[in-house]
Amino acid sequence: MFSARALRSKGYRVTEARTGQAALALLEDVDEDFDLLITDVIMPEMDGPTLIEHVRATQPDLRIICISGYAESTFRDRLNQFDDLHFLAKPFTLQQLAGKAKEAMAL
Repeated sequence: MFSARALRSKGYRVTEARTGQAALALLEDVDEDFDLLITDVIMPEMDGPTLIEHVRATQPDLRIICISGYAESTFRDRLNQFDDLHFLAKPFTLQQLAGKAKEAMAL
């Protein structure tokens, strides 16, 4: 909720999903175009790396930020094939989140 509220306050339109499976369903909705996916590594039903693998299969150009309390190297071990992912370590501030979103969208 913090992340969504923070991004909305910066002018982003945010769609939230409580689980990885719910996020995948939203991303597969043909009536909605997304510019950026922000996902946590650990989520119910489907973890972030699995979600990213599914998303990359159908939307290879979607920008992605992965959030984790784990070290980036642990995260990278699982998703080495995707070198264009952005990583944000927990805990983070509103400014760090907004900056990372802006950075990801600029590419």
